[in-house]
Amino acid sequence: MRVAAFSELIGPPDGVELLEQDNPTAGPGEAVIDVKACSLNRHDLWILQGHSAMIEGDELPFVSGLDPAGVVREAPADARVSEGDRILLCANQTCGTCDRCREGPENHCESFSLYHGGFAEQAAVTADRLIPIPDSLSFAEATALPTAYLTAWHMLQKADITAGDRVFIPGATGGVGLAGVQLADVLGATSVGTTTSESKADRLGEFADEVVVGREPEQLVAAAGESSADAALNHLSGEFTNVCGRVLRTGGRQVVCGRTAGESLDQLSAPFFLSQQEILGSTMGTQPELERLVELAAAGTFDPIVDRTYPLAETGTAFADMETRDAFGKLVITP
Repeated sequence: MRVAAFSELIGPPDGVELLEQDNPTAGPGEAVIDVKACSLNRHDLWILQGHSAMIEGDELPFVSGLDPAGVVREAPADARVSEGDRILLCANQTCGTCDRCREGPENHCESFSLYHGGFAEQAAVTADRLIPIPDSLSFAEATALPTAYLTAWHMLQKADITAGDRVFIPGATGGVGLAGVQLADVLGATSVGTTTSESKADRLGEFADEVVVGREPEQLVAAAGESSADAALNHLSGEFTNVCGRVLRTGGRQVVCGRTAGESLDQLSAPFFLSQQEILGSTMGTQPELERLVELAAAGTFDPIVDRTYPLAETGTAFADMETRDAFGKLVITP
């Protein structure tokens, strides 16, 4: 089979190579799937750029891809999926035995990790992590859900968002940001999304209740409204942590899931504790939450946004496009 592998950790497109590998063989409890679509995530790009401790140079070539969607080729007899089923993988990998796994939520597992291997024509995956998807949901739409939309949904749950709340989302045209805007609407909340791109602002306005165009912190705070939001979804970190804090009301919650804009949370301490705010970390979500998102998307409650698709041979180009931050929504590989 063909795979798009990271051959060097030097960034796209040169670090990605199309290779031939043996077809996967199912181990105990595993299914083999024909991959029809797999979305790109910032997590994959960090690995390719050499900014992740997840792999070392001696593990190359490395096949990434967290979110394969496709068709079951073979499955264990006791699995809930069968040959020919349309499915989506939940990327969560847990031990299943620690206190956190027994008591939940599963993404608190002491050895929590993520599946990699979706940028390929076939993949061997844990059968229990496969979720059936109906015909009303395309493979490209389905693959957008497990990382971007699940992460945003879990952040909204952590922030305890309900109808009538106001949610501030900086960087709202990428995967998690746009998902947060859409899912805030599902919950009946008002979303305030930011973008640095005038060209993306009109498109963002189709989903966000309010759109702020700008880059400078003072500009963003003034336009969004100081002390105006109940919660903030921060997938950027860096200076945006303090921006979110200023936009939050007293007692507001900021949920952080990423580090695109910086390795640290740059937050002034006095305004933070005087306003009795909370900063919460969040990674991925749970499989039941992903199953709920599949139900909502299949019913048309929201439409997962896919910016463009690429054949497997153009995976390097897809990552280069992600690096330039030119996309609106998800980028998807279709082997």
